[in-house]
Amino acid sequence: MQDINNSSLEIELYPFDNNRFSSLCGKLDENIKRIEKYFRVDIYSRENLLKIKGEQRAVKSVGIILKELYEITENEDINLETLHILLREHDIEKNKEKSDTNNKEIELKNEYQIQTAQKVIRARGENQSAYLSNIKENDLTFGVGPAGTGKTYLAVASAIEALENDDVRRIVLVRPAVEAGERLGFLPGDMSQKVDPYLRPMYDALYDMLGANQVSKLIEQHLIEVAPLAFMRGRSLNESFLILDEAQNTTIEQMKMFLTRIGFGSKAVVTGDITQIDLPKGQQSGLKHCIDVLKNIDHISFTYFSAQDVVRHHLVKLIIEAYDSN
Repeated sequence: MQDINNSSLEIELYPFDNNRFSSLCGKLDENIKRIEKYFRVDIYSRENLLKIKGEQRAVKSVGIILKELYEITENEDINLETLHILLREHDIEKNKEKSDTNNKEIELKNEYQIQTAQKVIRARGENQSAYLSNIKENDLTFGVGPAGTGKTYLAVASAIEALENDDVRRIVLVRPAVEAGERLGFLPGDMSQKVDPYLRPMYDALYDMLGANQVSKLIEQHLIEVAPLAFMRGRSLNESFLILDEAQNTTIEQMKMFLTRIGFGSKAVVTGDITQIDLPKGQQSGLKHCIDVLKNIDHISFTYFSAQDVVRHHLVKLIIEAYDSN
């Protein structure tokens, strides 16, 4: 009988490439060292072979991680964020007892990925995979959950993919300009300069996927529009990909106004976190209201994220859980 405390696994990197292998290992083997420390395993390399020694389940998880990382190196370098996400992802999986669930997650993960000019965006976990699937298959999709779960980022990636595939003619990114304790009127500048800080997260996602120069060109050509929610009134948007971000800060009337902008050939994604509402006291959130109103309508989907889906720094997950328990 095999000793589970002394298991080993040998994997082959194919097709082998020195540059890809260097990216996998990281500077001074920092990626390998992080994996060894996280899973308490030892990793040895010999030409195109990697040998892993340690506890049986940890060895199996590390084998999967190393293969995934090597696949990623075909298109991009390995950064700390990518490594962190994979470590956390497989740390959850190694504690699950049902292999069917594991296989389903791996399948979904491989199926849903988006290639943009700057990088490949991959679904991380079952909820992100379901979210991307819902966006593809439905005309209106809601992504509801805490910060750091990829709601806006994946929606922007889906919009870019739709534009590049000629499924839509333009992308319209919308946010309500609601102060989180500050006063917008005291900010310097004209109206566009006042609302720009509220739209900055949308620009950041675009820059990350397309690069600043390409984003500027698309905005000049009116293929991408970033605007505050108030500017949507009276418009009808055909063949467009609409994203309403921070939707928890819309009123019921604003939410209804936005949803009725959807025109022929258009697709809309609404994202928000109903635990972070900045509306004046006594005013009901349009996002919370429409979840109940629209839940039984065909071609409208809802994806709910939790702290377990956070893909930012590991402290973000712990902070969200602490606030929830309080």
